[in-house]
Amino acid sequence: MTNITGHIQKMHAQDSAPVEYSFNLVTADGKAIAPVSVNGFLGKTLNLEFSGKISCIACKRNIKKTYNQGYCFPCVQTLAACDMCIVKPETCHHHKGTCRESDWGLANCFIPHIVYLANSSGLKVGVTRETQVPKRWIDQGATQALPIMRVQSRHQAGLLEITFAKHLNDKTDWRKMLKSVAEPVDLKAERDSLFVRFASEIQKIAAQFKFGAIEMLTAEPEKVLTYPVLEYPSKITSLCLDKTPKISGVLQGVKAQYLIFDQGVINLRKYTGYEVSVY
Repeated sequence: MTNITGHIQKMHAQDSAPVEYSFNLVTADGKAIAPVSVNGFLGKTLNLEFSGKISCIACKRNIKKTYNQGYCFPCVQTLAACDMCIVKPETCHHHKGTCRESDWGLANCFIPHIVYLANSSGLKVGVTRETQVPKRWIDQGATQALPIMRVQSRHQAGLLEITFAKHLNDKTDWRKMLKSVAEPVDLKAERDSLFVRFASEIQKIAAQFKFGAIEMLTAEPEKVLTYPVLEYPSKITSLCLDKTPKISGVLQGVKAQYLIFDQGVINLRKYTGYEVSVY
């Protein structure tokens, strides 16, 4: 019987049909533990038992509470990866010389980014580093996704995102996403409509940046994703390791970074840094 213990990291997700998930646990000092298939637990009893120990995913020190999915409070206050501009890229302030870690910003934010349309709980617009395609879509539980633009910085991508968000959602309704498969959307038609509707705004954003023109992606194929779900829940009940250190139930599915049990769902990413035993 599988029995592994370690600190939770975001589940590995392999792009296959359906997506192949594996538990991604590490030791307290960050060393990887051999991954274990999550899909293999489908239809079987899965136990998650929280030991009470938590370590910061950045500095590795023992903590009692995490912030921003796995960080301690000092790291949240000092690391560029935890700055608000990561969540709201349109607020990037690197050009003002106020980035918390300028070199980190150059390496992670001034690289090609993709503006995309996705269908998870309905049509939405989003941005991600090009290297995170299709991982980002899987993490959102998208069943359809389509890259529509390539730009050279996260800031530029963020400005385009909030422009399109005047017409589209830029958030995923996680409860709706976990209850069913979203109705299909004609993403290419939506892309073409956006290009026409916001043509002048796109030109203005392009003019703000001296580097890298906005590349309109009109030939990219749509990505279709399926997930290992035996049964979707009719009602969403959130499970919490802080309140219930041992969660046990039949695993009915995996979608985004959620485990769907017969008695509730848990977002594993929320508990990044927690030490658990999986068996």
